Amino acid sequence: MTSDRLTDLLVARLVRDHGRSKHHWRKVLGAVRLYSRDTHPHCNWAITPTGSAQEISVIETLLDDLRMRHPLISG
Repeated sequence: MTSDRLTDLLVARLVRDHGRSKHHWRKVLGAVRLYSRDTHPHCNWAITPTGSAQEISVIETLLDDLRMRHPLISG
């Protein structure tokens, strides 16, 4: 899994489940931050979404699910 693929997966699920445009969700998600596997051996990525409280809640729920499935990704 790469950071671009992770973003695409998140955006597809958000559009499918909550509507709005791909552009809207990409803007709300922001960039995927990658960390070294040496310092973050259990999960080497993070996303800090912006937007409304409801949007952030929806995204955080999806992020929790994806962290379990894809804890380590590449650039």
